[in-house]
Amino acid sequence: MTTRRDGWSDSQGIGQHQQRHQRDELRTAVRALLMTPLMSPAHEDFAAVRRQAEALRDWFVRETGWSLHTDRQGARLYKRPADLADATRGLPDYDRRRYVLLCLACAVLERAEAQITLCVLGDRLLLLAADPALATCGFTFKLGTQHERRELVAVCRTLLDLGVLQRLVGDEEAFVQAGGEQADALYDVQRGALAGMLAAVRGPSTWPQDEAPATLDERLHALVDEYVADNEEGRRTALRHQLARRLLDDPVVYTAMLEPDARAYFINQRGSMAARLCEATGLKAEQRAEGAALVDEAGALTDVAMPSEGTEAHVTLLVAEVLAAGLRQSKSDAEPMSIGSMRDGDIAAFLREARGQYGRYWRRSAREPGAERELAAIAIERLEKLQLIARDAGTVRPLPALARFALGEAEIREPRGSRIEPRRAASPPVESI
Repeated sequence: MTTRRDGWSDSQGIGQHQQRHQRDELRTAVRALLMTPLMSPAHEDFAAVRRQAEALRDWFVRETGWSLHTDRQGARLYKRPADLADATRGLPDYDRRRYVLLCLACAVLERAEAQITLCVLGDRLLLLAADPALATCGFTFKLGTQHERRELVAVCRTLLDLGVLQRLVGDEEAFVQAGGEQADALYDVQRGALAGMLAAVRGPSTWPQDEAPATLDERLHALVDEYVADNEEGRRTALRHQLARRLLDDPVVYTAMLEPDARAYFINQRGSMAARLCEATGLKAEQRAEGAALVDEAGALTDVAMPSEGTEAHVTLLVAEVLAAGLRQSKSDAEPMSIGSMRDGDIAAFLREARGQYGRYWRRSAREPGAERELAAIAIERLEKLQLIARDAGTVRPLPALARFALGEAEIREPRGSRIEPRRAASPPVESI
């Protein structure tokens, strides 16, 4: 009898260990897909995603309404943003022109063989770029200048990072400098990743010409409009998916910025929603009267973070501090939050004055006359992407979550053979989100 009891106990321990392993692997796979929704087999977590594919599909469909496709060629989580009006999203250093080039490059690759060279990709892209419809919109592209070749190479490197292209031989930088067949690169085209590039409910080529949406806003919504059942349960599910997407994708969800129906649902359900999402992702929920945020303490689940070292980091934290101080003052005085607002020029002027106190710690170019405008633009862009500020016609308005950042004591480090750099800690006071 003792032997049977010990054996049962051992089996129970093994079973619990397996369950923990399954939960941990599922969490790892969820986190990996949130950061890399278009995943190649070379990704370190691809094996876990394949093993947990069924559980992942069920979880994403239930909690977010996103679909997941997996096979031996890769995995694609078809994420769709909840807020199509958020202009801070997108690939780094991409503007509308570069996105047009990316789309044209994908169109070339769709018609290409299994392998393609950089020169051939460029020549075929030129043919598509000559479309009169693009010229009517003001888009032109040639490969005669180094700047344009660099734009094409930037697109190719994006496709390399996404796993759509795989370099076999060659050097893109040589193509930028010289151009021509003597400076070329050869790629394999990964069909699975290419097919997963567009995360749309309906492809843009499926509309008849006379029914195609006209404006950019109409096109964006038409691409991602999803079916919602015309009943109470269908509307609640759509609201839950929309809010879960925002909690997972956005740095902060502000209650005041939600539509009335979404706000009412969020106020009543955000606790249980946050608990479910945190359980699956390992995030920590911070909930305040102004809204909620799911925070990754390790900093791995973010593509934009509050910087901590270097000149840009110091400047960003200085700007955050002065805006947060205005926000705290407006709260303590029971005044409108607009009191904490500053004009872009005011922030540049603040940094010009701060240069006298902190400039000796900054890199040389940041101490040049006029550099404060560029530094202000960098700080404002970073804070806006983190949804710590809002911008409107040249005015920067602090948002509640900005109050969680404050400057700590500076740690001055002087590495051998380099300039002195200040390192400032961002400490979160428990004043707001």
